[in-house]
Amino acid sequence: MSIAEHFAGQRPLFSAIGKAGACSVLALALLLPGFPGPQAKVEVPDEYQPVSPTIDQARANILIARQLQFTHFRDLGISDDLSDDVFHSYLDYLDGQRIYLTQEDIDAMADIRDMLGPALRTGQLQPGFYVYNLVQQRIIDRLEFALGLLDQGIDNLDFSTDEEILLDRTDASWEADQAALDTLWRKRIKNAVLSQRLNGTEDSSIEENLRRRYEGQLKRAYQARSEDAFQAYMNAFTSMWDPHTSYFSPRTSENFNINMSLSLEGIGAVLQSDNEYTKVVRLVPGGPASKQGQLQPADRIVSVAQDDEKPVNVIGWRLDEVVDLIRGPQDSVVTLEVIPANATDETVTRTIAIQRDEVKLEEQSASKSVIELERGGEPRQIGVITIPTFYADFQAMQAGDPNYKSTTRDVRKLIEELESDGIEGIVIDLRNNGGGALHEANDLVGLFIDQGPTVQIRNAKNEVQVLEDEDPTVAYDGPLVVLVNRMSASASEIFAGAIQDYGRGLVVGSQTFGKGTVQAVRPLNHGQLKITQSKFYRVSGGSTQHKGVIPDIEIPSRIDKTRIGEDALDHALPWDQIESVPHTRYFDFSAVIPELRERHSERFDTNPEFKLLQKEIEFLKKQRQMDYVSLNPEKRREHYDQIENTRLAITNARRELRGDEPFESLDELEDWQEQEAANPDSTDAESDFVIREGGQIMADLVELDRHMASIEQSSRLAAQAGPQ
Repeated sequence: MSIAEHFAGQRPLFSAIGKAGACSVLALALLLPGFPGPQAKVEVPDEYQPVSPTIDQARANILIARQLQFTHFRDLGISDDLSDDVFHSYLDYLDGQRIYLTQEDIDAMADIRDMLGPALRTGQLQPGFYVYNLVQQRIIDRLEFALGLLDQGIDNLDFSTDEEILLDRTDASWEADQAALDTLWRKRIKNAVLSQRLNGTEDSSIEENLRRRYEGQLKRAYQARSEDAFQAYMNAFTSMWDPHTSYFSPRTSENFNINMSLSLEGIGAVLQSDNEYTKVVRLVPGGPASKQGQLQPADRIVSVAQDDEKPVNVIGWRLDEVVDLIRGPQDSVVTLEVIPANATDETVTRTIAIQRDEVKLEEQSASKSVIELERGGEPRQIGVITIPTFYADFQAMQAGDPNYKSTTRDVRKLIEELESDGIEGIVIDLRNNGGGALHEANDLVGLFIDQGPTVQIRNAKNEVQVLEDEDPTVAYDGPLVVLVNRMSASASEIFAGAIQDYGRGLVVGSQTFGKGTVQAVRPLNHGQLKITQSKFYRVSGGSTQHKGVIPDIEIPSRIDKTRIGEDALDHALPWDQIESVPHTRYFDFSAVIPELRERHSERFDTNPEFKLLQKEIEFLKKQRQMDYVSLNPEKRREHYDQIENTRLAITNARRELRGDEPFESLDELEDWQEQEAANPDSTDAESDFVIREGGQIMADLVELDRHMASIEQSSRLAAQAGPQ
């Protein structure tokens, strides 16, 4: 009997069980563990207990399906055509690197691939659980194979051949059969051994590290739970609508904020599952990780260690369990082993020690500084206001505290202080600001305009709500520049877009993230569903979704836009536009932007800092474009030395520009980087450079504004004088 024939004879689980549960024994007997598999039957060892769906999960599946069809912003039905997409999305989640399953396995699941859509409509979870159990069995097979190779000793691995290994297998074909997969895994282990040898690790330690990694993953595979399969399956299903719609299990729902940030007695990082890894999405401003400086977005966590204890390998762990390891008592130290976002392959890791702490509101607060420039022999002062996030102390506000903290209140005070210092323009720095309180973005726009709309919000029924600044007062009406980068998202994009649409200031930097959707969390009988229900639109009508905000003047960044940003996510909602709403246009920058860009380019063409930044970006780009690495020690060492020498050369060139002594070795560079990371007051070279360039553009703007004002005044005087 084929898979399709087996499932065709069953009623939906929800219907088979009934309200009274009288048929529960029969229904549970029909679940996965005992049903016949495809022609290529999966052999399940005694140690592994296949997981089965529950009645509550079946009911939750039906509720999720209804919510997606009738309340999600995207109008997408659960058709038969959806089956194939869900199937591949599910496999991407379970085996995204194509290292456990074979093409034989995929072919054997052809019937399942065609039935997922109808089954998900009616709460039949058995097909999805079958796939999950098959993958778990294949994971166990592979890890036992890897441990068997280690038992033979890594000194028996043959490195004399000129083999290569593909670094990123996301788009690779499935290996044909088990023999081909054995070859792949031999290469994977050789790659891991070679990378650690090049780092100077002894063979005994390499073998211990790898054994600990594989044994830890094997233990997790044997401990698979029904909830793991259900959450993975539901998230493959919900991701068809958009990447921000997801299912939270009951345990995750109890502590929803761990999916948003580890800000309370943690490290202050937003984490998410990424295949078998836990990936850093962004850092919480003012949090321990942000202040420590080494952890970066797109880093993947390999292991977690408490104080001086041995690290625990967390590859293959559930997100909530990784979070539990990372959280801990305030002032204690957690050490993360991570694969850096720009690593050449998954065996290149670095260790980062972070002292746990609470994220305090005052550490997320807006702050000010003054840039002093010289133009034509005259000093110029430009004010800078850095806003890490859009915040508000809601408890103090509700308690009636007249001095409660918020972004808008704090920025208003900083503007007053800067104006009293005699600044000629203000730069608002929103780089790395991931958003926050929407009403604060609305109010902040109001500090720079008289009155008017700030953002439009459209729901699935095409109903549009317009948020407005109703306060006619203006805190600052002088020249304005807004700095953004790829990590500027959500509320930051609303503010930057409004300033650009009103012609109130210039936007400078790199294209923003493109997060222009609104989610709501809805309870289910079993867990919760976070579902996208609305989209943001600028007052000019264009959405901030997918496209983000395009700067008037672009400054390149180290951040890889192909890996970070809304347009890098599968099934992201597209950019579109609606009608604009009436709003004042304070200034038309189109007349001066060409001149501003030309001056900016001239500075960059002769600026050694920018040349180094370009060289570093190109270096990182080449690293990311590497598809294969050699498993030959000599070739690998040559490649490794080239990368590390380039990195050292760029760092030393930057130090020489600043009058610092160059480093003699990579070890000396890495020691310095650790010391810098431990100093929260240290200044990042790119950040300092971009802020100063923002000040230069502001100074250009002030000069051009004065020049144009002078021309206008001359024209008026000439008109008043009349013909001579």
